[in-house]
Amino acid sequence: MIAFTKVALPFGWLGNMSAHKITYGGRTWRTAEALFQALRFEDETIINAIHAATSPMTAKMIAKKNKKSMVIEKIGAEDLDNMRMVLRLKIEQHPHLRNELLATKDAAIIEDTSKRASHSPWGAKYKDQIWVGDNLLGRLWMEVRDELRGDSSLRRGLPQ
Repeated sequence: MIAFTKVALPFGWLGNMSAHKITYGGRTWRTAEALFQALRFEDETIINAIHAATSPMTAKMIAKKNKKSMVIEKIGAEDLDNMRMVLRLKIEQHPHLRNELLATKDAAIIEDTSKRASHSPWGAKYKDQIWVGDNLLGRLWMEVRDELRGDSSLRRGLPQ
């Protein structure tokens, strides 16, 4: 089992806050988080502000501040599709990450949100010696890993 939290810790590259630039739509985004948040909007002013953000947390806060303008339902099928695409782009554009992902073999991948005060469907919390939560990000990473190995028929219970 692989649990990831902060970018500086082992497997931190699995998080969207890691400093791996992603090119999409003719633009280079500083992080997966910035691109993912921008994909939730159509308003170019908001998209440009997210693109200009110098940190992934700032990009996330800009999106949060403008949540009434989001055109993508959070955690909906399209949101999950966007995250799936962002993860694929990240490993395509950073081949060493592809190798790192494949090196995880069959290990469960979990975004450890145990220290966060609020619940996040993207991760899970370790509670009473079990992982509790949806762990959507971890499940998407395992799905992408399965695809890389040619096991694209394997799905992690996520909408396609």
